[in-house]
Amino acid sequence: MMELPRSMTAVVNHGAEPKSVSCRELPVPPIGEEDVLLEVRAVGICGSDVHQWMGTHSWPVNYPVTLGHEFSGVIVGTGSRVRSFSRGDRVTSETAAVIDPESPLSRQGRYHLDPARLGFGYGVDGAMARFVRVPERCLHRIPPNVSFERAALTEPCSVAYHAVCLRTRIEPGDQVLVLGPGPIGILCGIMARLSGAGRVLVSGLASDTHRLSVAGRMGLDTVSAGEAVDSVRAAGDGLGAEVVIDAAGVSKSLEAAMEAVRPGGQITKVGWGRAPVGVSLDPIVRKAVTLRGSFSHYWDVWERVLRLLETGQLDVDPLVDGVMPLDAWEDAFERMHGCEYVKIVLRP
Repeated sequence: MMELPRSMTAVVNHGAEPKSVSCRELPVPPIGEEDVLLEVRAVGICGSDVHQWMGTHSWPVNYPVTLGHEFSGVIVGTGSRVRSFSRGDRVTSETAAVIDPESPLSRQGRYHLDPARLGFGYGVDGAMARFVRVPERCLHRIPPNVSFERAALTEPCSVAYHAVCLRTRIEPGDQVLVLGPGPIGILCGIMARLSGAGRVLVSGLASDTHRLSVAGRMGLDTVSAGEAVDSVRAAGDGLGAEVVIDAAGVSKSLEAAMEAVRPGGQITKVGWGRAPVGVSLDPIVRKAVTLRGSFSHYWDVWERVLRLLETGQLDVDPLVDGVMPLDAWEDAFERMHGCEYVKIVLRP
């Protein structure tokens, strides 16, 4: 058995002010009876990590907290009540680090909506460190042919799968518009295509040139945000898109979604935004549109996504602009904030 160090370097968000993130030396976390100690091999940088770094997030954070909720690694320690996993297992982890197992939602298997839920990277320490403590119930085995870097992207893939494949009804031939070409937006487009959509269009701003090019390389049609509504109306019968996915989360994107969706269509909102909407929701009523939100994921979603990664039906490699050491986190955050990168994976 490997001898563990006493301390480790971690990327810590230590306050609400912009750029209150730095590398700090922390003790290796102790584990409880139902936890494992995971040696992190890969951790993805999420847009939410960047928002916390910039102080533009809209969710409560338990400062100080180690960032990182998209991760994979190898188990190096197990609690006395861990039964299904062992040292040496290659695993990835869900994000619901803390839940109330007795709550009605958890009992229904909807623990992702449990009000007591706390996630890695904002509620409890995350995985931008060499080691992270993980409850056994969060773990999933990585298929042998899936790398740690790919497995670290199971989490954003699961967000998109849940939003598009389960929360949204897509029929073969549907026209789908995705607003926002970040990782979640692009993955939502991929999930729509896997669900049988006839045309998937991803829109973005002038600053999103690189991200739109990645979406194009992944087989999705792309358009500028200013031309998105006209583009969907120019196709088919001119009434608009059957489905609009708002992966941007700002007021303007919801306004565009209401304009682009066809009467009787669907809008699924997966993007966060702390600013008030500031527009009338009357088009939702006038068009009899279904507007729904989608948040996070749960056990079965992860298993399905891992099968898609294993079979090659889901290829996340084009999303990853680079793999960097942990000490390069600040440069990676800067470039993701500037839309130069779609996704960076760090190796602690």
